[in-house]
Amino acid sequence: MRSEHVLSAPLTEEWVRRGSDELAPRLTPEGDARAFVVDAPDGTMAACALGLIHPVLAAPAYPRGIAARVHVVTTHPDHRRLGCARAVVSALLDHLADVDDVTLFELHTSPEAAPLYRELGFSGSPAPMRMTRHRQAAGAVAGGQPESTWVPPQQFADTLPRPAAYVCL
Repeated sequence: MRSEHVLSAPLTEEWVRRGSDELAPRLTPEGDARAFVVDAPDGTMAACALGLIHPVLAAPAYPRGIAARVHVVTTHPDHRRLGCARAVVSALLDHLADVDDVTLFELHTSPEAAPLYRELGFSGSPAPMRMTRHRQAAGAVAGGQPESTWVPPQQFADTLPRPAAYVCL
């Protein structure tokens, strides 16, 4: 779907095969990729969202140092404006936050799709947009907005490996 509906020119069969071969092992529970889809009534895919998990240097806003990039979101033209993109992105973000403990989210988007991501909590220009999101009890989000967790600077500094902290300083 990315090749057909997102990119300016479709990928060759060779690139689709290479991408599939690379992505398949990453979509396992041990892998670093997560995907959610909405099926169309005819059994084809109506929409999909793919996120890639990666480490980042920990910070007070994301103390575990785990981030995710929303790599691709696409909806088949026949199923646009029906909430499919919102459904797959919301499911992806919820899973990444609740199961994978991701708190920093990043994405690049088109100006047309930016309002959806802003409604979901992202900020910034369409390329890039960022969001931090923390879990609450039972996965609830108060008032539709994520609750921030502040860690005192000394407490955060105590969690850093000393050699890494000294190198950064």
